[in-house]
Amino acid sequence: MRADPAAVWALLTDISLPTRFSPELQEVGWLGDATTVEVGARFSGRNQNDQRGEWITESEVTEHEPGRRWVWQVSGQEGVMATWGFELDPGRDSVTIRQWGRMGPARSGLSAFIDADPEREGRVISWRLDQWRASMAETLEGVKQILEGPAERA
Repeated sequence: MRADPAAVWALLTDISLPTRFSPELQEVGWLGDATTVEVGARFSGRNQNDQRGEWITESEVTEHEPGRRWVWQVSGQEGVMATWGFELDPGRDSVTIRQWGRMGPARSGLSAFIDADPEREGRVISWRLDQWRASMAETLEGVKQILEGPAERA
């Protein structure tokens, strides 16, 4: 997208950004003395969906390369349930943004669905990854609209 890399970075490091577009992530907030993305900073998230109900997560920033990349891990009682990241690649005339997520290695809310029907494990994981992809696409499209304005119709 055509945008100022500093403006993109400011959006990507706003931990509340995904709540503007995600049907699942409802609210986030810094924990302790944290107020900005930096390694060791922690934040909580309140999530809700029709299949699981409502739950709270706790995340910690594990990587931070200012202006380029930040990564956080979502932890549960058994360890890291998921890892997420935003990456920014400024080019000469545009900026490339990547958002990614990785499940595991610890059990998560998805595990209960798999435990209930182990033969459907592949389909359950595929269904959840489809939800993740859709949410990431909505977030990235939202960032584009914020930075570039709404798409013009022909």
